[in-house]
Amino acid sequence: QLQLVESGGGLVQPGGSLRLSCTASGFTLDYYAIAWVRQAPGKEREGVSCISSRGGGTNYADSVKDRFTSSRDNAKNTVYLQMNNLKPEDTAIYYCAALGRYYCPGYVPQNYEADYWGQGTQVTVSS
Repeated sequence: QLQLVESGGGLVQPGGSLRLSCTASGFTLDYYAIAWVRQAPGKEREGVSCISSRGGGTNYADSVKDRFTSSRDNAKNTVYLQMNNLKPEDTAIYYCAALGRYYCPGYVPQNYEADYWGQGTQVTVSS
């Protein structure tokens, strides 16, 4: 029953926007920093972002800075990733992960170590 579920992925044209959601079931997100990680076919996993447990701190990979924004609503047990000005290279499966800590690391690693992972949601950016 302890799980994370991502939603909001889909097909979008370059320059378009999507809003991903990550919702916890069976536990509260109040005490977890939440990271987003993506993986494209044939590529290694890539850390995208992290948001602290109370939403006061965020980190973003250089490739998505100024385009993606992570936020959270702990009352809804949900974390969001707003993705604007999407590019074809953003095409990947996007996963959310609950980190075993309150705060994010001071950098965005290639892959986060997490207590829980979602099943992933596909984002495809193509004309």
